Amino acid sequence: MRIDPKMTDEALLAWIGERLARQRLARNLTQAQVAEQAGLGLRTVQRLEQGAVATQLSGLVRVCRVLGLVENFERLVPEVSEGPIAQWKQKGHSRQRASGEGDVEGGAQPWSWGEAGANPTDQRSEPRGGGQE
Repeated sequence: MRIDPKMTDEALLAWIGERLARQRLARNLTQAQVAEQAGLGLRTVQRLEQGAVATQLSGLVRVCRVLGLVENFERLVPEVSEGPIAQWKQKGHSRQRASGEGDVEGGAQPWSWGEAGANPTDQRSEPRGGGQE
């Protein structure tokens, strides 16, 4: 069975439980052995394998640790892919362009919208939309 984004929460939990049971059986472990090694009650392991809604996430993590599945969590919740600029910065390159924020070199006044005379090409004496108030 494949995961379908339209699956209900209950169906998804049942799928996870089924997979946990298969992993446990592939390692020839009983539910009681997994519970003992994970520091959980037998009933918690049973509920996880049944896909019961009331189980805690920490119980799932402990069972996965016993079954050697924790390293697969990276696939469950993958790292957010960084944008190209962030990737480029990680390679040790220095920035080549300014963001437009921060101090302006040479003592020049920063330009902003609506300031009369701030833009040399702006011949209007009033800011945009400069109607009567």
